[in-house]
Amino acid sequence: MAWSREETISRSEMRETQLAKMRKTVDYVYGKNPYYKKRLDEIGVKPGDIKSLDDVRRLPFTTKMEIRDNYPFNLFTAAQEDIVEYHATSGTTGKPVVVGYTRNDIELWKEVMARACTGADITSKDVVQNMFGYGFFTGGLGAHYGGIRVGAAVIPISGGGTQKQIMVMQDFGTTAITATPSFLMHVCEVGEQMGVDFKKLKLRTGLFGAEPWSETMRQTIQERFGIMACDIYGLSEIIGPGVSFECHEVRNGLHVNEDFFYPEIINPETGEVLPYGETGELVITTIGNEGQPLLRFRTRDITRLSLEPCACGRTLVKMARLSGRTDDMLIIRGVNFFPSQIESIVIKRQGISPHYMIVVERDGSMDEVNVQIEVTEDFMVKAAADVLAGSARNILSDVEVARKKVENIRHDIKEIVGITAGVTLVPPGTIPRSEGKAKRVDDRRPK
Repeated sequence: MAWSREETISRSEMRETQLAKMRKTVDYVYGKNPYYKKRLDEIGVKPGDIKSLDDVRRLPFTTKMEIRDNYPFNLFTAAQEDIVEYHATSGTTGKPVVVGYTRNDIELWKEVMARACTGADITSKDVVQNMFGYGFFTGGLGAHYGGIRVGAAVIPISGGGTQKQIMVMQDFGTTAITATPSFLMHVCEVGEQMGVDFKKLKLRTGLFGAEPWSETMRQTIQERFGIMACDIYGLSEIIGPGVSFECHEVRNGLHVNEDFFYPEIINPETGEVLPYGETGELVITTIGNEGQPLLRFRTRDITRLSLEPCACGRTLVKMARLSGRTDDMLIIRGVNFFPSQIESIVIKRQGISPHYMIVVERDGSMDEVNVQIEVTEDFMVKAAADVLAGSARNILSDVEVARKKVENIRHDIKEIVGITAGVTLVPPGTIPRSEGKAKRVDDRRPK
């Protein structure tokens, strides 16, 4: 069941809505934002030139660097006195990307996040434990706004404090979780060490995002927590979480809130717009924001769009789950791959954890990759017990098991990714944990 009527309107009505909002947006930024006016004048495009949605292709692209170069407020379109909330990207070097929200923008954000929560079957009957970080990071407040809008009771616990997270789950009767998948797996890891059986709690659903995660990771979360895991997508530059979301009925793609965020797929090399079904870089034009509307923002995220009907009844265009980013793509000896491809190989193995790090180094003129993967506590406990018992046969067996794991992972990386990589098994807790987006690549090559 959809949250709002706009999620189920006909394609023709959606296109009429999009065109009206697009024309209004272009006129708005041209009249109030000197930066965009200059760019549009340079390419000879006036607001009146946008007569159809195909004319969107005449508009210039916007990049994250341009937002950063206009730090902090030069890309704002609303007057400063109309801005009621600021956010900024986390974990960037140099100047951050700053975003300003008007009161209407906050209401828009609540609306799209209410759609996302409804998509994950979060209702007024739920207790939502919000593990997304609060502050400049948009995840915490975005999930908070959505939960409040649908009438749920929201626990604003933020990230960190793993044992406290588990205590609150138990004591508050948490039924829904919002978090990054990697942090939730860390919670699971700590909980299992404490002897907690998450399946015996009241947990039933969750909304996860802010980092790429595989279908295998989804299955692991669902099995260990006994919940339904739904994906959500967003960007700080656009609004935060809520650009698109999965429906719990189907979960085979994310519904784009396209009455607020007009999506395109382009060839990242040429900028050419690609048809539905083809994979490329996602580009979004905001057609509802007031504080900082963006024309054709290049997300750098790789996906594809589809108009295939969804069994849930929503008619919104769907985007496939992200396969990577154009700017975190690794090129090793001529082979392109994304860290998420390594994750799909690592996470399905028995005896090793979902925590891994891809280390890239340069030996002479050759780039070398080594994948460091943590083994589980159970694996370590058994090996240590065998050593203490002095059981030569069991020790040799443990060594052989570890050797086979390494060989099998190396083989799968070669077959699936197409590169020859080293694989190192490391003790539990070796790979750094993150309360936000997990860091998966340690690139040590000379800059």
